[in-house]
Amino acid sequence: MGMAFVTYLPRTLPLLLGSEVRLPLWLERWLKLVPYAALGALIFPGILTVDPNRPWIGILGGIAAAAAAWKWKNFVIALAAAFLIVYILS
Repeated sequence: MGMAFVTYLPRTLPLLLGSEVRLPLWLERWLKLVPYAALGALIFPGILTVDPNRPWIGILGGIAAAAAAWKWKNFVIALAAAFLIVYILS
């Protein structure tokens, strides 16, 4: 019950207080970056462990994915670029 309450409370408070509480602008900007930081924290260890003997392959695949995402802003293209680079170098 305690774990359910601890999980439920942070999810419902923003809904209950939504329009009444205004956050400072710097905090709103910071909170908008949290999903990107979490995604990076999930992806980066995988990049380094693509091939434990040759971590540079994963790093180059990550760079290719980042470059493709930056240029075309398309997830599928970024994913394909990473797969292609890792496949060619492996």
